Amino acid sequence: MKNVLVIGSTVVDVIIQIDHLPSAQEDVHVQHQHMSLGGCAYNVSDMIRHFRCSLHPLFHRSVPVLTETLSAHSSPGEVLPLRFLLPHRKMVAATVLSRRMVSAPFSLYHGAEYRFEREWFQIPDATDIDAVYICGLEIEEPTGVHIVEYLEAHPEFRIYFGPGPRISKIDPKLMSRIYALHPVMHLNENEALSFTKEDGIDAAANAIFSRTQNDVIITLGAKGAYYRTASSAGYVPGIAATQIDTIGAGDSHIGAVIACEQLGRSLPESIRIANRIAAKVVETSGALLSEEAFQSVDFD
Repeated sequence: MKNVLVIGSTVVDVIIQIDHLPSAQEDVHVQHQHMSLGGCAYNVSDMIRHFRCSLHPLFHRSVPVLTETLSAHSSPGEVLPLRFLLPHRKMVAATVLSRRMVSAPFSLYHGAEYRFEREWFQIPDATDIDAVYICGLEIEEPTGVHIVEYLEAHPEFRIYFGPGPRISKIDPKLMSRIYALHPVMHLNENEALSFTKEDGIDAAANAIFSRTQNDVIITLGAKGAYYRTASSAGYVPGIAATQIDTIGAGDSHIGAVIACEQLGRSLPESIRIANRIAAKVVETSGALLSEEAFQSVDFD
């Protein structure tokens, strides 16, 4: 089995739990606040690690608060980010507002963690890689073109693209270049419908497939997920979960899909397992599962 190359960032999520989002001129009391490792790529890599797949991270940590948080939260065998020092660049945490039973909005300032330099892509051994994950946040930045150029130089890679809600903010010309790489697209229901302007999930999946000519996965929360391939399409049901928050559920879902496909499972079977993983994540505060929580997931 070759490596999965995960390209992206690691941040510190500052998770603030509140009863509801405040309206104008309203104060709310914070019930609880804590810090957790996060970032789409870090969450994806952590899930791939749980499945014991070979992994090569290409994301970085460059400030003391992140280094300290990594030291405090990492465990033996855990994959840690590569460290790139970028002078004169700010790097900040993401603030996540978490409300029980409701999707958690977040805010962040794009700093050093979203800048990628062309020379960094000389580090991975491309002959030992067959799958790559990329995120919309990094592609959206001006230096996202360096990521796309690297992928264009390696058409043999199976690319998984989780653009997130930023998909509509990415330069259309750059998106066209990404489509030409035939990525597996992974979006949630709101992202897919908003981006394609279609009324239904099947139509949205077809519209995306027409651009990429490769697999499309649209997550549907508790209802599971819908997929579209060149030869088939269908729903994979979800399972009931007691939701605490939705932080990292989508990242964990695509991470599980990548890992399962690396282990030789079909796309529908990989999605079935990913649905169960995502259900466990929403029952957990924050984006990451402990090894004990991961092992408790029933894959049957």
